[in-house]
Amino acid sequence: MSGTPALLHRGDALHGVDQYARTIADALGVPVELAPETDDGSAARHLHFTDRLWGVDAEDAAQRIERLAASGPVTVTLHDVPQPSDGERGFARRTASYRRVVAAASGVVCNSEHERRLLEQALGEAVVAHVIPLPAQPPAPRPNAWQPLDEVAVLGFFYPGKGHREVVDAVALLPEERRPGVVSLGGASPGHERELAELAEHAASLGVRFRSTGFLSVDDRDALVRAVAVPVIAHQHVSASGSLTDWISAGRRPLTIRSPYFAEMLQLRPGTLTLFDDGDPQVLAAAIAGLRFDPDATWVEPGTASSPTVSDTARSYAEWWAAL
Repeated sequence: MSGTPALLHRGDALHGVDQYARTIADALGVPVELAPETDDGSAARHLHFTDRLWGVDAEDAAQRIERLAASGPVTVTLHDVPQPSDGERGFARRTASYRRVVAAASGVVCNSEHERRLLEQALGEAVVAHVIPLPAQPPAPRPNAWQPLDEVAVLGFFYPGKGHREVVDAVALLPEERRPGVVSLGGASPGHERELAELAEHAASLGVRFRSTGFLSVDDRDALVRAVAVPVIAHQHVSASGSLTDWISAGRRPLTIRSPYFAEMLQLRPGTLTLFDDGDPQVLAAAIAGLRFDPDATWVEPGTASSPTVSDTARSYAEWWAAL
């Protein structure tokens, strides 16, 4: 492939994958184009794929990519790789969709070695996929006069399995007089509004203060990310996490559930997250309590490397395209 392909997106300003497509395009200094419904061209194109963004269902999403690939080479970055946690029917449909996209693509990128292994496990075969990790910006410094909000925070759209309930249940185990609130930094993912309301009711029944901010502008999100007492990532079925890189870029060192993906990210960026073991809410409760009395441990130490940055990632894409 000669040079940078045309970069496509879906025009969904609220979807993290579409935001990422535009971020990489900006870093490369090239325009990002709205993906056409039909395509007669033959120029090379690149897109960031998750079936939940590219179609009304998994089959429709795969068909869209096949139509694009029929008229010229298409490379893809795969996000939200199928996992058994999708449920038996959902896993089967999503796996079939990703199999079709991989077959149609001229090249495939995954965002981690963990995600590449998940893809191979789902498809039941070896996959030639290049790994380009999600980027983080150099960590912002801690403010000189930091007065934290007495809240434990989960960042990103709410949906079941994202870890919000696990945090609420852990906080409920702390002594009532020393119990922080829990805040969801972001609104409900479409279709999960009722579950968010049920979580608020569940928290109230346990005596835990809980709130959801709803949609946040970038400035408001960054301010709250830096203001809360304890950042937590307790995502149960993660394949790759933009929330982690958002925490790191803000200078925060989140308390993070131990998993193959997060262990890989800790190896990639030492000193940028603190792992806790899943399975016992008492473990998370104790970790939260400890960080409330050691707030420095929730910040990335000055001088800690967080590469790859956005510019590093853009350069990795350019080198990969040149080598195809």
